[in-house]
Amino acid sequence: MADSEYRERHFTSQDGLRLYFRDYGDSLPEKTPLLCLGGLTRNSGDFHDLAVRLKKDRRILAPDYRGRGRSEYDSNWRNYHPRVYLSDIQHLLAATGVHRVIVLGTSLGGILAMAMGAAMPTAMAGTILNDVGPDIHPEGLERILIYICKDRPQPNWQAAAKHLEALMPKLSIKTAEGWERLARRTYREGADGALHFDWDIDIAKPMQIPQEPPQDLWRLYRSIRHVPALALRGELSDILTEKTFAKMATEKPDLVQITVPGCGHVPLLDEPPALAAIERFLEERNPS
Repeated sequence: MADSEYRERHFTSQDGLRLYFRDYGDSLPEKTPLLCLGGLTRNSGDFHDLAVRLKKDRRILAPDYRGRGRSEYDSNWRNYHPRVYLSDIQHLLAATGVHRVIVLGTSLGGILAMAMGAAMPTAMAGTILNDVGPDIHPEGLERILIYICKDRPQPNWQAAAKHLEALMPKLSIKTAEGWERLARRTYREGADGALHFDWDIDIAKPMQIPQEPPQDLWRLYRSIRHVPALALRGELSDILTEKTFAKMATEKPDLVQITVPGCGHVPLLDEPPALAAIERFLEERNPS
């Protein structure tokens, strides 16, 4: 165990990959467990501070998708696909004996949360969508694909932090220490002594193949119409536009919406407005 705040665990996917997840809190909690699903290149470390804050009376599961973090990489890049990720999530819930969850999904994780609403409706007790919606702005998506599909080794943690700051200046991070903490969740030390992105760069390949017809994410969004939901948007987001954010409320009038000021894609969930909204939403789902 790397940290006494959580248990390091693994499960085996349907196709035999060894996949990693963090398990916070009591395995028999008072309140509905929280499943934290990260962004496209991200891993379970992104949710650590939030999970520690919430784990007193709630179990939190935070997986590393295949090809990220401490999970095995897939030799077949075609398996880096939401359909496969969804199967992995189903296996995670079965392995942990968790039958009903609130899903907190950042970016890709939010799309998977919507997909769970369609594929696993009885498992959904609520959802929190972090800076993602049924329309993905193409300019923001192109920006992300450009930097994730090529490794950019860095000589040390300070250089890695500065590189991230240059890549993502609209994040809410204000200090050098904050950027280094993000770097340590983004890079891993390689055998060559350099720091490399902590994901398989092949995860970008399926996204570079046009889908015909394009995936209708609004259909997935409508599958959570009857599920309590909170949507967060970074004020400066180039992924979730104001227009899409407004349409989400039209489609789901009970949607709780919070805009995180001065923040781009994505809110890191430690911003006071985001943190307060998450805690309030969870408390309303499980009042004392």
